[in-house]
Amino acid sequence: MSEPRYWLFKSEPSSFSLADLKERPGATEHWDGVRNFQARNFLRDEIKVGDQVFFYHSNIAEPAIVGIAEVVRGGYPDFSAWDPQSKYFDPRSTPEKPVWFMVDVRFVRELPRAVTLNELKEIPELAQLPLMNRSRLSVQPVTADAWQVILRVAGIKA
Repeated sequence: MSEPRYWLFKSEPSSFSLADLKERPGATEHWDGVRNFQARNFLRDEIKVGDQVFFYHSNIAEPAIVGIAEVVRGGYPDFSAWDPQSKYFDPRSTPEKPVWFMVDVRFVRELPRAVTLNELKEIPELAQLPLMNRSRLSVQPVTADAWQVILRVAGIKA
């Protein structure tokens, strides 16, 4: 088995927050509704069971990494795309030929303190993260080194 990889998943807390994840049965939920092809490819092809995820609250006054989740089910078709009542409906996607994919994540922990985007921008070792380059991707890779730096800033000794 390969080493786990690290990711950052963005969510607007008004839509789905870290607290929402923690309150789900088994503290687990599917990460649906991703409608960007690059992010979809990460979900479909690269994100695996055991990978670690920073949970990032976006589109708020102070965007921040607020917690950690773990991938507990690898990529599978995003069934919300097939539901005409869903805000994520996409008529191009069918069960026979899915366009969009999702993974399941489980709550691991809240960070001892949130690490804001402004704080992250001040750390030279993080300059190459997609988040620092104004990436709008809701699913982004994080290097192992960057993961450790962010954990230290959050007050977690690795």
